[in-house]
Amino acid sequence: MSSFTIHNIDKELDLKLTEDAKEEKISKSKLVKNILSKAAGLPVDGVGSDDYREFCGLWTDEEADLFDNIQKENRLVDDGDWV
Repeated sequence: MSSFTIHNIDKELDLKLTEDAKEEKISKSKLVKNILSKAAGLPVDGVGSDDYREFCGLWTDEEADLFDNIQKENRLVDDGDWV
């Protein structure tokens, strides 16, 4: 495992990293490692790509309810399919 230092981080970036780390409840060091891993196309925290995150939380409650209603039939389990 190697280490390195990044010099001359401007105040605005440092503040943003601090806020993001607090929000995610991780250290700034861990946050920066996650950012670098993601940017390099590597797994973050041993988990596969998380490119889907940008799509989470985009639906309104009404859109989510509509989708859930449309999918009701797909959630039914037919016991005959499992024998």
